[in-house]
Amino acid sequence: MASSAEDMPSEEDTGTSAAGGIHLLDFSDEILLHILSHVPSTDLVLSVRRTCRKLATLCLDKSLIHTVLLQKDYQASEDKVKQLVKVIGREIQQLNMAGCYWLSGTTVEQVARCRSLVKVNLSGCHLTSLRLSKVLSALQHLRSLAIDVSPGFDATQLSSECKATLSRVRELRQTLFTPSYGVVPCCTSLEKLLLYFEILDRTREGAILSGQLMVGQSNVPHYQHLRVFYARLAPGYINQEVVRLYLAVLSDRTPENLHAFLISVPGSFAESGATKNLLDSMARSACLDALQLPKSWLNGSALLQHLRFSNPLYFSFSRCALSGSHLVQRVINGGRDLRSLASLNLSGCVHCLSPDALFRKAEDDIDSGILETLVGACCNLRHLNLSAAHHHSAEGLGRHLCQLLARLRHLRSLALPVCAVADSAPQADRAPAPPAMHAVQRGFGKKVRLGVSSGPFTGQSVPPPTSVFWTLLRSVPFLERLELIGSNFSSAMPRNEPAIRNSLPPCSRAQSVGDAEVAAIGQLAFLRHLTLAQLPSILTGSGLLTIGLQCQQLQSLSLANLGMMGKVVYMPALLDMLRHCRRLRDLRLEQPYFSANSQFFQALSQCSRLQRLCLVSRSGTLQPDALLAFMGRCLHVIMCHMFTGESLTACKSLQQTLLRRQSGRR
Repeated sequence: MASSAEDMPSEEDTGTSAAGGIHLLDFSDEILLHILSHVPSTDLVLSVRRTCRKLATLCLDKSLIHTVLLQKDYQASEDKVKQLVKVIGREIQQLNMAGCYWLSGTTVEQVARCRSLVKVNLSGCHLTSLRLSKVLSALQHLRSLAIDVSPGFDATQLSSECKATLSRVRELRQTLFTPSYGVVPCCTSLEKLLLYFEILDRTREGAILSGQLMVGQSNVPHYQHLRVFYARLAPGYINQEVVRLYLAVLSDRTPENLHAFLISVPGSFAESGATKNLLDSMARSACLDALQLPKSWLNGSALLQHLRFSNPLYFSFSRCALSGSHLVQRVINGGRDLRSLASLNLSGCVHCLSPDALFRKAEDDIDSGILETLVGACCNLRHLNLSAAHHHSAEGLGRHLCQLLARLRHLRSLALPVCAVADSAPQADRAPAPPAMHAVQRGFGKKVRLGVSSGPFTGQSVPPPTSVFWTLLRSVPFLERLELIGSNFSSAMPRNEPAIRNSLPPCSRAQSVGDAEVAAIGQLAFLRHLTLAQLPSILTGSGLLTIGLQCQQLQSLSLANLGMMGKVVYMPALLDMLRHCRRLRDLRLEQPYFSANSQFFQALSQCSRLQRLCLVSRSGTLQPDALLAFMGRCLHVIMCHMFTGESLTACKSLQQTLLRRQSGRR
């Protein structure tokens, strides 16, 4: 039960003070509101609000309670959510409960009490057709909705009041786990439709599903007001069958105001008569701001020549056979002004920086003129993906890929192949330089010795190394996401691609990228997400410690196939790094022969905010007692995936022990 204002301590009793006798509550309301905006909603309303009269008022400020985020708030228990809705339910206008799988259906029903809701995300929540109908019937102001459509969904169970609410919804995000239109036919005012197809080809009983199950529905989607259409497909033929039925309706009459058309499909997705009609109609009447198509729809076609773009924001040509000539002529129109473009995905476009795709080999150098034209035209890019290709730079002052990308000062995320950041082509007669010892500031003037193969680094007084990769990162200091992935890398457990048992060896130029280049990443003080994969020349991993010491905002770390494959050479540096990653929430390690021993889990225990851990290690080893002790110490960890060389019996025993010990607390 909430405390009354009379029961609360005064501002003087809170005892929170800073140096010089200044109390936290002496700050202005604007500063305090900004601080409180970073506190989880459940803690804000149910705990902080009860500390004193001033905070009791500020915690209920409209700027804080109009939007409530429960996504990934794993401390939001059933009781806390019910109390939260009871206190501020009528004031909430935006509610995100995505992925709150631990909440029961009766708790999710409490959303119906938030009658002022304009936007709600219930993806991943337990919702039956009847429960969804009950919730939506009470939300007359709703304009944005996100839900899952699971097996057993029946649109005929939706009440007339629910359908009236859906008729006013303008933005719908629908994740399909069964062939169905879901609630799309009821949303007659749709302007933005986001579809995620996660349908399995077979049921749990082994029966083969058919996408034709949805043909019998009497209603079809209404697209006449649609401005944004997005579909992302998981692997499987059934997802392709179902999305074709959505597209067939769209092809009959292309919306006049369609501005964004994006389809993300793993593997091949053959064109049909309906999709060809749709693309022809788009070429005639649509003026797009964002485009992403399956590679088979673009390869060999002249579609890009006919599509019209107006102030484009997003382009994705992932894995398309797009040559540099086509990129310049058809996409950026010979270097026209594309300052509006914020995101460009050229992942897997192996020929996109070469003028002729017909005769190019993987080891050939890129045409720096094409990249220079691209950088000049798209000078405000915030997100760029050039991974999964060999982009080799020729010798020449100022013409290296990294030097040209350094002009993109607004970049916030960048994905590059490892070979693209090498200074020059490797020379057979050049011996590798031995790692030099460097000093990095730590604590009160103390220094820790690091094995890094670049020039001496002792702080601000010494100029940094002059490698092109170091120069690039120095030019984009606000980068938040960086991916450095080998051109030939393939994960042993990919998300949307088939697993490849025999992967290709690293690119020869990747041999020039080692600990010094990894240490250069330490310049990125705002880095939050980092992926490093297939760097064969990692000797000691000393650059990882530099990142741990200097990238204090790091939240997500993924490391795969670093150094020699037969031995984890970077383990000592990794353990030192983890002890400094206080904000790390996600860790993914993919490395053969990795030993998940007590030393590893002790170091990982220093990551007090860790929530998700994934280890993929062929012929790896695992100490069950060390893992159990780790899970007992790190109470925020809610996902633990271990794929090692242990037997199935040992894994099942460990899983049962974990569930028995931890299910009561999380």
